[in-house]
Amino acid sequence: MSPSSRLTTVKDHLQPMSTQKSPITCHVLVASVGKPGQHVSVKIEKIDESGAFTTISTSETNDDGRCPNLLPGDYKVEKGIYRVTFETKEFFARLGEKCFYPYVQIVFELEHPEQHYHIPLLISPYSYTTYRGS
Repeated sequence: MSPSSRLTTVKDHLQPMSTQKSPITCHVLVASVGKPGQHVSVKIEKIDESGAFTTISTSETNDDGRCPNLLPGDYKVEKGIYRVTFETKEFFARLGEKCFYPYVQIVFELEHPEQHYHIPLLISPYSYTTYRGS
């Protein structure tokens, strides 16, 4: 690979990160094959005063498995408890695979609205792992 090709590859990879509008983002990696989870449906919700979750936005991971615009650009992030749902059964069905978890829900508490919150999800048909990313 030529130096200019490497530079283009790096720029393409970094571009989505530099244009992030959402203070909450996610990323799906299919750990069993080491590839991005492309076009995974994602929903983000926030718990309201009654204790019920209210949908804020729905989205889909891009070709790199990332969802840089998970929240609408005009959404004001507040402290609270949020939930991100990944439609894993739908994703694996498109690949012709069965999976054990039909969806993955990650509930987290956002304490510092000025910070960036990144929710990576590593999946395989029979397992998943998550952590707070950067």
